[in-house]
Parts: sequence; structure tokens; C-alpha cells
Amino acid sequence: MQDLLSQLFQQFLATSLLEWIATLSGFLCVYLAAKQNIWNWPISIISVLTYFYIFYHSKLYGDSVLQIYFLGTAIYGWYYWNKRAHSDEKPISSFNSKQMMMTIAVIAVLSLLLGFALDRWTNSDVPYADGFCTATSFVAQFLMTRKVLQNWLIWVFVDICYIPLYYHKDLLLTAVLYFAFAIIAWNGYRDWRKTYQNFQ
Repeated sequence: MQDLLSQLFQQFLATSLLEWIATLSGFLCVYLAAKQNIWNWPISIISVLTYFYIFYHSKLYGDSVLQIYFLGTAIYGWYYWNKRAHSDEKPISSFNSKQMMMTIAVIAVLSLLLGFALDRWTNSDVPYADGFCTATSFVAQFLMTRKVLQNWLIWVFVDICYIPLYYHKDLLLTAVLYFAFAIIAWNGYRDWRKTYQNFQ
């Protein structure tokens, strides 16, 4: 146990300034998203650009591509949340069972395609794990931009899945961040559900 704690401490000491910037901005943007604060989107741009560089150099190519996608959704989310704030639409929508089954099917197919592509065309040592987490994050992020309540449940699940992946890649601070993300995502779900129920 002492060896493990010593190893964790050494990894924290070895954490680069870039990973600290990515981690802190990532934490802040998820916290603000859970609070339905539109400033989560510009702050997320800082985080995704920094993480793109980190993940590419860690050979997490699926996550690198995911950061490019996140950049696009940050711009779109910023626009869409601003537009929705000035309209008569309900602030949050919710999926029914059929829509959730379709969402799960999309994640499964996308996971297999990404895993196959990463296995075949990159030197990733975790192609299917990377592909699965990337596909799940793609879907969760899109649902967040559209203010669909269930985005947070998907985020809780995938954030937990990411923890051992990042630990495996010696990105300890990022693994800890994703543990915090899972907690924030669960609280985000509870807060958004209250808002959703208040408009029913």
C-alpha cells in the first residue's frame, strides 16, 4: 500500500504544467455545465485544446479526435445555449425509453467502428477501450449541447470507465479529474432533473 501511495505521489510530482492547465480548466467547465452556466463553453475550449496535445503525445488517438469534436461542440453549445436562453423552449428535455435504446445502439456501433480503426491504423495499445470511451463521450457531449437530461447519466458511466484507462497511461491527475467528473456529473443530473420537473 505504501508503495502504491509513493508511486501516486511521484506521478503527481511528474505532472506537467500543461496537464494541470487542462485538468483545472476541464474541472471548471464541467462544474459550470452542471450549473447550466453558459461560460462552461469558452472555458472548455481551453481544456480541449490542451488535452488534444496531451492525448496525442500519449498515443490516445481516439481521445485526440474527441478533443477536436469537443471543440466543435463547444462552439455549437455556446451558440445553442445562448439561443435557447432567449426562446420559449423548456430549458431541458428528456429522452424516453426508445430514444435511450437508440442512443445505446449508436454508442455500441460507433465503439466497434472506432476500436477497429484505432486497432488497424494506429499504434494504440488500448484501441477498443479508447474507441469505446471516445464513442460514449461523443454521444454524451452531443446530448449535453442539446440539453438532454440523460447526458449526465452517460457522463457518469464513461467518466468511471476512463479512470483505469488514464491510470494505465500514467495520466494520474487526469484519472483523478475523471473521478471528480463522475461526481459532478451525478450532481449535474440531479440538478437538471429538478429543473426539468419544475417545467412539467
